[in-house]
Amino acid sequence: MLGIDPGSRVTGFAVVETHGGALYPVGFGVIRPAAGEMAARLAEIFAGVARVVAELRPEALAIESVFLARNAQSALKLGQARGAAICAAAQAGLPVFEYAPRAVKLAVVGSGRADKTQVQHMMRQILRIEEPLAADAADALAVAVCHSHTEQTRGYSSRRLAAAQDAAR
Repeated sequence: MLGIDPGSRVTGFAVVETHGGALYPVGFGVIRPAAGEMAARLAEIFAGVARVVAELRPEALAIESVFLARNAQSALKLGQARGAAICAAAQAGLPVFEYAPRAVKLAVVGSGRADKTQVQHMMRQILRIEEPLAADAADALAVAVCHSHTEQTRGYSSRRLAAAQDAAR
């Protein structure tokens, strides 16, 4: 699972795997496009995400949805960065899942209003990461963990429904 925390200046990425219900970090970091024209930064985000997909081979992309920003220009730039990341994943054939920032924080911290330091702390605890963790990489890990939890819940619910249907027959 590839988690992305999009940004036009810094885009966080993280790949996590699930084995027996436990989550393990495969790789994480940030893509920092060079300062300059927006089109060039978007191309770097696209290329960076494509490189991560090629190297770490995730099965899906989970990305934060756009939040309502106070500044329309910031929201537009964020949307463009999201688009570049989504296009790179879609070109590789990955399914794309979107999560609201509040839902991600609620899933990994227990509060939709958690701050970045709380998210960093929880990602280090949940994934047993000892080294310092950049805020954008921690946010990307949180998106991936949120999606993994969501998929596990869906799978559990589907298995319970199938078992109930079999018992009713």
